[in-house]
Amino acid sequence: QVRLAESGGGSVQAGGSLRLSCVSSGATSIRKCMGWFRQAPGKEREGLAYIYSIGSQIYASNAADSVKDRFTASQDDAKNTLYLQMNSLIPEDTAMYYCAAKYTTYGDLRCGFDEVDYADWGQGTQVTVSS
Repeated sequence: QVRLAESGGGSVQAGGSLRLSCVSSGATSIRKCMGWFRQAPGKEREGLAYIYSIGSQIYASNAADSVKDRFTASQDDAKNTLYLQMNSLIPEDTAMYYCAAKYTTYGDLRCGFDEVDYADWGQGTQVTVSS
């Protein structure tokens, strides 16, 4: 059973930066799609960034247009950790941030901004940006 644990959230003033981490455990495959999502109160969950990799080799990565100038996803496969570097934060970035993953050795592995592409989810970490 895959477990994902996010950390790194907190309160920050506008213009500041945070780096979120997501540690994965329990996976038996090295072929994976991992992504970051967020959900603000009263809003739908929004996909922010994803990485498709096999082991440490990244084959695809992308960030949503709404954040790509400020947010960057990366991974340290040796530490089973996915990161989200968030710069120039604005109050509209206030939300619960979630890490998601899908591991599969064979077969179709869609990787994108749609939450249906992911099988496993963390509990989330809160980010609050004040003006």
